[in-house]
Amino acid sequence: MYVFESRVRYSEIGADGRLTTEKLIDYFQDCSTFQSEDLGAGVKYLRDKNLAWIIVYWRAEILRMPGLGEKIRVGTLPYEMKGGMGLRNFLMETPDGERLANANSVWTLIDTKTSRPVRIPPEIRDKYLLEERIDMHYDSRKIRIPKEPGTMMPEMTIKEYHLDTNRHVNNGQYVRLAAGLLPEGAVPETFRIEYRRQAVLGDVIVPVLYELPMEDCAQAFSRGRTRRKACISLNAVEDGLPYAVLEIIYK
Repeated sequence: MYVFESRVRYSEIGADGRLTTEKLIDYFQDCSTFQSEDLGAGVKYLRDKNLAWIIVYWRAEILRMPGLGEKIRVGTLPYEMKGGMGLRNFLMETPDGERLANANSVWTLIDTKTSRPVRIPPEIRDKYLLEERIDMHYDSRKIRIPKEPGTMMPEMTIKEYHLDTNRHVNNGQYVRLAAGLLPEGAVPETFRIEYRRQAVLGDVIVPVLYELPMEDCAQAFSRGRTRRKACISLNAVEDGLPYAVLEIIYK
């Protein structure tokens, strides 16, 4: 497993003094980027070959968010590369091994000239040591949007600061946009994100919020607080189709 150490900064916490969900995703994304850079398969290497990794799915399980100044270890491991797809785990823990969060992710390699998926070349695949996937819940990467009407939320226009080096909206920014629609004081415990297409500068997103029932009553309470589940579809204003769909369990 590739690991780097850090410390939670003031710029990474919310009003509760703990790491935000958006910054958790940023840490995970940074970790895989550091690994690729150290292996000689980083951003410039891929750009010179007109290639880029695009994420299509996240599932993250948050056990405890670290607080301001807390020391953390962030790790990642690829566990499968097949065709044009790469599957990768992430984790965050304390220096003494307390697990703080797990994640599973699915990526596809694309040709940046055509925006179409391509097979992973052997010279890229051979740079990575595949390991056993971590112990967490694995599920389908398809998220069903409810048929019942949801609540339309205020439009959001994509700005320069939402973008990454591929000139698409950064993965963590989708989480930031969606998490801001949850009730005040909501604490996410599990979230899933299915990316369906890329949003770019100037695109206008119309979020639609759906409140979902918790099917498992035994899992509906956490430390005296009721768990709730929401689906958030981040739709294009032009055609109403989603850029990304999120499912969040929170308390």
